[in-house]
Amino acid sequence: MADEVIERSGASGAARRRERARGWKGFLRDVVVILVAAIVISFLIKTFLIRSFYIPSPSMEPTLLVNDRIIVNQLEPGLMPVEHGDIVVFRDPGGWLQGQPVAPEQPPVVAGIDWFLSVIGLTAPDSNDHLIKRVIGLPGDTVACCNELNQLTVNGVPLEEPYIQLPEGMTAPSGVDFSVTVPEDSLWVMGDNRYDSRDSRYNQDGPTDGFVPYENVVGRAILISWPADRWTWLDNHPAVFRDVEDVESGAER
Repeated sequence: MADEVIERSGASGAARRRERARGWKGFLRDVVVILVAAIVISFLIKTFLIRSFYIPSPSMEPTLLVNDRIIVNQLEPGLMPVEHGDIVVFRDPGGWLQGQPVAPEQPPVVAGIDWFLSVIGLTAPDSNDHLIKRVIGLPGDTVACCNELNQLTVNGVPLEEPYIQLPEGMTAPSGVDFSVTVPEDSLWVMGDNRYDSRDSRYNQDGPTDGFVPYENVVGRAILISWPADRWTWLDNHPAVFRDVEDVESGAER
């Protein structure tokens, strides 16, 4: 009888150990499945919906500061139209990044971690291969500067631009005069830091005459995500371009 009790006790103990082992294995399996699913979902979001970039230059000050992190909506312009005033990230149309500082080479371990985090959209090691500017001219627009009042005009409509940064003593929104008509499927873009931005104005001798083809646009910057004290939605200032939109639509002003 005692032997039978001992045997049952040993059997029940072994069963409990097997249950605990199955429990830990099940837990670890669930954790792995959740992590893999999270990585796959993050990868899909980064590839098709949104992704992160950091700001490597002062060309968009005061709106965007060096090392700000931004979230970019990749549905624009593919599924959503680009609008006047949008801040867009785009690939170099040809020669825009010439002479720009090259990102320092990272140690292999750091580069590997950075690559993995970039896959799920938490870092942006290719930020230095992209540019970010504000859309001033859409296809068909005539953009010119400067009129007799030192204003930038779009289709003859003068703009009052609250977002730009000018050097002390300067009033003109551009240091160079120009007048261009934006071709089909292209954009005319300018930095908010007007006297420290190699934008459309300074690339008119390039392969795209200073215009950014739609196919080069990665998406629209919608949010400053880091640092935390600069968290804010990015405005495209529709009031600045309201009269331009009225002219395009034929509405009375």
